[in-house]
Amino acid sequence: MEKKEFDQKFYLIREDVLPEAMKKTLEAKNLLDRGKASSVWDAVQRVDLSRSAFYKYRDTVFPFHTVVKEKIITLFFHLEDRTGTLSHLLGVVAAHRCNILTIHQTIPLQGRANVTLSLNVTDMDGNLDGLISGLKKLEFVEKVEVLGSGA
Repeated sequence: MEKKEFDQKFYLIREDVLPEAMKKTLEAKNLLDRGKASSVWDAVQRVDLSRSAFYKYRDTVFPFHTVVKEKIITLFFHLEDRTGTLSHLLGVVAAHRCNILTIHQTIPLQGRANVTLSLNVTDMDGNLDGLISGLKKLEFVEKVEVLGSGA
């Protein structure tokens, strides 16, 4: 049986064995969620963490209670740079009733751009297989990967 590319293993890990950067990322996210920090820069400064480390871990480490309550997935796309591609992509995601939590898009280089979406799929119409399949069929999508999932 071939393993599907979005089948990933997840682990429940005690806090005391997490790397310091992951712990600080959780602290920074907590500051942002509670409104105690006005920006990512402010949050990472307060917890003494680099912005690059924050962005590296923000979509991959979650407090246990958050993952239990909500189904969150993070998708990575490699897209052709054409007018309206991001809008069309987001329309497909919205049509599946996924709530977009974060969007990160790189500057297009050589006619290609990378986009990372974090989605709450708690109220998604259909299943994850259907969503991924539909996204892969879009003519401007060259690659779709599931980077993380709490679903």
